[in-house]
Amino acid sequence: MIQLYYFAQIKELTQKKEETILWSEGTVAELIKWADETYPGFTDYSWQVAVNEEYVLETEEINPGDIVAFIPPVSGG
Repeated sequence: MIQLYYFAQIKELTQKKEETILWSEGTVAELIKWADETYPGFTDYSWQVAVNEEYVLETEEINPGDIVAFIPPVSGG
């Protein structure tokens, strides 16, 4: 299992701030595909993915026990 955290628009889309899902192995890209199938419109938003508190690319492997967050872009001034 992996723990997912959603922020901003993704939290509104999923109507959840977090959830735990069964996950044996796969990449961030495969998780994004699962998310878009589960929550249509998921990929319409802009976000970065963090696995275990580190930003990663879509080729990164996700393993059971990992914590994954979908974080919107942040701007500052």
